[in-house]
Amino acid sequence: MSLENNLKSKGFSLLEMAVVLVIIALLLGGLLPSVLSQAQQQRINETRRYLDEIRNALIGYAEINGKLPCPENISGVADSGCANSSTYCYLPWRTIGVNETDSWGGKWLYRVDPTFASAVPFTLSSVPSIALQIKDSAGNVITSITEPPIAIVFSTGKNLQADGLNGGSFDLNYQNDVPTSSFDDIMIWISRPRLFYRMVSAGKLP
Repeated sequence: MSLENNLKSKGFSLLEMAVVLVIIALLLGGLLPSVLSQAQQQRINETRRYLDEIRNALIGYAEINGKLPCPENISGVADSGCANSSTYCYLPWRTIGVNETDSWGGKWLYRVDPTFASAVPFTLSSVPSIALQIKDSAGNVITSITEPPIAIVFSTGKNLQADGLNGGSFDLNYQNDVPTSSFDDIMIWISRPRLFYRMVSAGKLP
C-alpha cells in the first residue's frame, strides 16, 4: 500500500496534511515577532537594572573615597590621574564591582566631572568644572541648568554604537530619549545634590 493510500485509510489526505502544516507555519510566524520583542524588552529591562546598580556603586565608591572614580585606564580599572576625564571613556567596572557589559555585550560609556574625580576629595562647596547637559531629540535640556550632571553612564543599546548627541566624544551635550529605530542608548546620571544627599545621610559630608 502506498503512503498516500495509507494516510487516506487513516482519515488524512496529503492535501489535508499540507493545510495543517501551513496553519502551523502561520501560527509560528505570528508568534515569532512577539517572542523576539519580549526577548528585546527583557534585555532593555536587564540593562536598566544594571544601570541602577552602577549608579549605586558609583555613589558607594564616593562615600568610601570622597570622590568619584576616574574613567577606565586598562582592564576595567580606574585611571589614577583621570587622563580621560575630558571625554567619555569606559566605566571602571572592576574598580566599582559591576558587570563589564550591558545585556548586548557593549561596554559602559562613562563621563565624570574632573572636580568630583580629582585626587583631592570634594566638599560641600565643590562646584562642577564643566557644564554637562542631557537633552532629548528635540534639543530640550532635560537636566537642571543650575545643577548639571557630574557623572553620566550609558549603554549603547542593541546597535552597540553611541547614537545622536552621544556620538560626540568631546562635546558636553548628551542625549537621553525614547528609543527609536535610530536611537537606542540607555542612560543614567548623577547630580551633585543627589550625591551630596547620599553622602551627608551616610555621615561622609561635611
